[in-house]
Amino acid sequence: MALIEHTTEAPASIIRLHERDDVVIARVPLPKGSEILPGIVLTSAVPAAHKIAIRALRQGDMVRRYGQIIGRATRAIEPGDHVHVHNLGIGDLEGDGHEQGDAKGYVKDYAIGSEVTPVERISPAATFMGIQRADGRVATRNYIGILTSVNCSATVAHAIADHFRRDVHPEAMAAYPNVDGVVALTHGVGCAVAADGEALEMLQRTLAGYARHVNFAAVLVIGLGCETNQIDTLIESQGLNPGPKLHPFTIQQIGGTTKAIAEGIRHIEQLLAEANQVERTPCSVEHLRVALQCGGSDGYSGITANPALGAAVDRLVAHGGSAVLAETPEVYGAEHLLTRRAVSPAVANKLIERIHWWEAFCRVRGASLDNNPSAGNKAGGLTTILEKSLGAVAKAGTTPLVEVLEYAEPMRERGLAFMDSPGFDPVSVTGQVASGCNLIAFTTGRGSAFGCAPAPSLKLSTNSALWRHQSDDMDINCGALIDGDIDMEQLGEQIFQRLLALASGERSRSERHGYGQQEFVPWQIGVIT
Repeated sequence: MALIEHTTEAPASIIRLHERDDVVIARVPLPKGSEILPGIVLTSAVPAAHKIAIRALRQGDMVRRYGQIIGRATRAIEPGDHVHVHNLGIGDLEGDGHEQGDAKGYVKDYAIGSEVTPVERISPAATFMGIQRADGRVATRNYIGILTSVNCSATVAHAIADHFRRDVHPEAMAAYPNVDGVVALTHGVGCAVAADGEALEMLQRTLAGYARHVNFAAVLVIGLGCETNQIDTLIESQGLNPGPKLHPFTIQQIGGTTKAIAEGIRHIEQLLAEANQVERTPCSVEHLRVALQCGGSDGYSGITANPALGAAVDRLVAHGGSAVLAETPEVYGAEHLLTRRAVSPAVANKLIERIHWWEAFCRVRGASLDNNPSAGNKAGGLTTILEKSLGAVAKAGTTPLVEVLEYAEPMRERGLAFMDSPGFDPVSVTGQVASGCNLIAFTTGRGSAFGCAPAPSLKLSTNSALWRHQSDDMDINCGALIDGDIDMEQLGEQIFQRLLALASGERSRSERHGYGQQEFVPWQIGVIT
């Protein structure tokens, strides 16, 4: 059973997603007085991608989209009314609806494992032109990275990376065409936190994931020297192995800023010739790990780009590859669709536990998971977190859920995984890349501009208006699905093929713009004192 039953209602001005739905979606901006269905006339103008009621709803009634609950009517709603923040909310549904049910009639039936279907492997598996490392892992890019243990060493790290910028000093890299670049990935923490607490452990796990990332030929780790996040402790606790390709040092140890910059430049100059000695060869798709993301979502996201990416994910897994869904607050209210595909109760229960953690995390801070959707999401037609989550989960296709990861925890299994993270895209993708993802597929309806070195990012536009307006940032137009120019299977295949091309060295739009260094944002979960 597909997550979304996608059908197009006549006339072409609206889209109906499921026969149980209480709403349809405006395909284009519709003026007041438009008859969208026989006897149903708009009571007000409705923007494109927004919802329209097709039946009467009383205050307090459940409202459905995708055949699933997206909230309660906060006032009486008549057929033809615009359904949005003024008459739809999550209300008392937040924190309720777990498997035991409640007095309000809202029950999430986790039905653990009930929809697991064996993956039919495709043989021979597809290939891409990858870079095989000495340890057998396969890279999609070939960078040299500079990581920092603390914010205090960020300036030194960027000064070193700037020395090798092709747009500023092309001569520094002219002899090394097979090295994609030297990137500095800095952050704002690393000190004034508990030395044995969760916050530092999470930061160290993230840095270690990048230090051993397959897309780095070599890595420098630079500290100040007196920070809480001591480099020696980082290396020991994470099982890293210092050497020429993992070179740690501190500013205080070297003798100050000027000497530290010179040391970094000197060491990278010694590494470049060897790093350049790579060639791309045919490699199995089993080496691909794709981070699934959406940002700047709109009312079309769950209709076009997200399910089309899900169709590509199903192909990826069938060929032996892996994908990682994340953003726990953005699966909230849709987690039951994932637990049904969990390969074991342990996998499902770990996901449910993370949902409960987020509920408690928000509750003790006086926050609400319904703070997400953002202002841009709402302008694009999304109203509640339940609605947004149901569309976001579609990125994961229909394949079984094989593991649930803590933030930045290394992947162990092949197939579809879920990683716990906030919904803020840079933080979430940082964790996915630390977990081992070497590609990113990013859907957007509002026009997110994003990249995350060292993993290249493919940008999918949910609608044709965005594609035309911001084509400079987009790689694929999934709005063609609504326009009738392509069907879901064809679009899924197109995305899959573009992922293979990206993995083979084709540069994405975000790479051409230089995105990736500033978007390294580890999750700051602890108290800074």
